[in-house]
Amino acid sequence: MLRAKLTPLNILCAVSLAAFGTVVILLIVSDLAYLRGRGMGLGDVLGLLRDPSVLRAMRMSVATSLTTLVLILLTAVPVGYALSRFSFPGKALANSIVEAPIVLPPVVIGISLLAFFNFGPGVPIKEFLSARRLTLASGFGIVLCQYLVSVSYCIRSSKIAFDGVPSGYEDVARTLGCSQWQAFWRVSLPLARNGILAGGLMGWARGLGVFGPLMVFIGTGPRVMVMPTKLWLELSVGNIEVSVAIALVMLALSLVALVTAHRLIPEGYAL
Repeated sequence: MLRAKLTPLNILCAVSLAAFGTVVILLIVSDLAYLRGRGMGLGDVLGLLRDPSVLRAMRMSVATSLTTLVLILLTAVPVGYALSRFSFPGKALANSIVEAPIVLPPVVIGISLLAFFNFGPGVPIKEFLSARRLTLASGFGIVLCQYLVSVSYCIRSSKIAFDGVPSGYEDVARTLGCSQWQAFWRVSLPLARNGILAGGLMGWARGLGVFGPLMVFIGTGPRVMVMPTKLWLELSVGNIEVSVAIALVMLALSLVALVTAHRLIPEGYAL
């Protein structure tokens, strides 16, 4: 790590970091200042959050995002390991496909899901669910949107985590009698664990804030209301105080996830 000196480059970097950090902090402070300016204290904000419809949206967000987190980890570990350890034709294309949801506008994912289940290969799946009185406009649909938007973050983090574990460790384990699975389970996975968990937290935080795909794919009915859609609906009818209160809850959860993720990984590790 370079020692800090008063050089033009270091000054430029420090000023840029301070300026960007200040903008983010001011945005957070603005939410609090808005509520304060409306004469609302902590008790008033908690009162807004105790509204049954808000509580229902918060519970739905937590339940679906935790389910999404499990699915993300189940996908990211083997996919990240494969991209890290194996060489195969089309690997560059595979990497691009895996990371595509990161750069795609989220609303495109919602439109694509709508097309898939109504005009594409997903039609039989939709009919199968309908025959059993199940609908896509449910927790299933919410989890699907959250998963597709956020899984790439954890896959990328898992790949980087496995890249940081020398493959020679597995080779040594196998010469000592371990199978390929045992070498993975007992050697590589424990060593990559923190990076995988950090990626999972990043994916969870991203999934918690999914909005566009939900609006397009499942709508905003009371049974499928989550915090982002509840925030938008309250804002659309002029209940800005409720929207800001929900935004603060989402912000707090995201900050906890980010801080925990950065505590899990060593300095210099790229999420």
